[in-house]
Amino acid sequence: MSLDTQMNSLGFAKPPAETRVVVAMSGGVDSSVVAAKLAEEGYDVVGVTLQLYDHGAALAKKGACCAGRDIHDARRVAEEMGFPHYVLDYENNFREAVIDEFADSYLGGATPVPCIRCNERVKFKDLLETAKDLDADCMATGHYIQRKMGNAGAELHSAADPTKDQSYFLFSTTQAQLDYLRFPLGHLASKDETRALAAKYGLGVADKPDSQDICFVPNGDYAAVIEKLRPGSAMPGDIVDSDGNVLGTHRGVIHYTIGQRRGLGIGGLADPLYVVKLDVAAKQVVVGPREMLATRRVPVREINWLGDGGFADQKERQIAVRVRSTRPPTDAILRPISDTEAEVELVAAEQGVSPGQACVFYDPQSTRVLGGGWIWRGA
Repeated sequence: MSLDTQMNSLGFAKPPAETRVVVAMSGGVDSSVVAAKLAEEGYDVVGVTLQLYDHGAALAKKGACCAGRDIHDARRVAEEMGFPHYVLDYENNFREAVIDEFADSYLGGATPVPCIRCNERVKFKDLLETAKDLDADCMATGHYIQRKMGNAGAELHSAADPTKDQSYFLFSTTQAQLDYLRFPLGHLASKDETRALAAKYGLGVADKPDSQDICFVPNGDYAAVIEKLRPGSAMPGDIVDSDGNVLGTHRGVIHYTIGQRRGLGIGGLADPLYVVKLDVAAKQVVVGPREMLATRRVPVREINWLGDGGFADQKERQIAVRVRSTRPPTDAILRPISDTEAEVELVAAEQGVSPGQACVFYDPQSTRVLGGGWIWRGA
């Protein structure tokens, strides 16, 4: 290799035309722009779309990714930009790796985040292996997150636009996956720039609305999906206070989440009450005042560490964490217990911390994502 060989925009020391990149295309504007941009730059682009569920089934919904209209839109972008496009049937994989666990977690009283499992177990695992089988140098996606090179290799960083940042959903990306992945949109200042690029390339999806986070949940009705997947799971029971006093009845624990206030059906009380615990075994929804939701200690397991060195070798350290995708990072102390477990102590108490949600670690001095894990019991 010549010393004056320049790196292309994807980080390879060869011309774009000699660099094959598989683009994961959901049919939305983000991944379509990534594919079109790389094709225009002269890369050897191969578009791949995963059909993750039957778009004719009751689980489908308007505006979802990876089914029906979206597959058609992805194919059309490939035709317009002149690169090959393949649709792979991953319906069984998706059900086994994502949907079944989603249902079981809800039945266990947790609040799962299936989008993280989809990235971890399907898109960045099965699809990534497919990209390698196609002899691709890398795989690119439309996620809003940044990959930067550090002293020890590729690092994961939050997106430049905090309102579109998807780092919460990508914390479980492994170092090996990160070495192979590329995120061409992470540096953009706003979604408006993405839509402007779509218009520049003449893409029909330029004004297409964003897809919802959970693609297979119609109208955000989680309970309806659970009842379809696990018939008979919505068993009625009591709504009780922290002392066990019965305040009312419920239609099934799966209809409730930690922190919920509305829809409890126990009006007429002096002070508002919130769901503070879901006791699946007793079929009870436990409610209490808002202050009962506050917690500072968060047990975390299944940790994926992207910081320097091994996780178990880390000392107690100050970090920033997000315990929900909708909340900004907050100051915390990380205390490793093993290679995959830790206790996180929040400097300021958070309300509604729920088992099944992710706890994502950030470097408080930069935009770097240090990894994260899963909140695993009532905190």
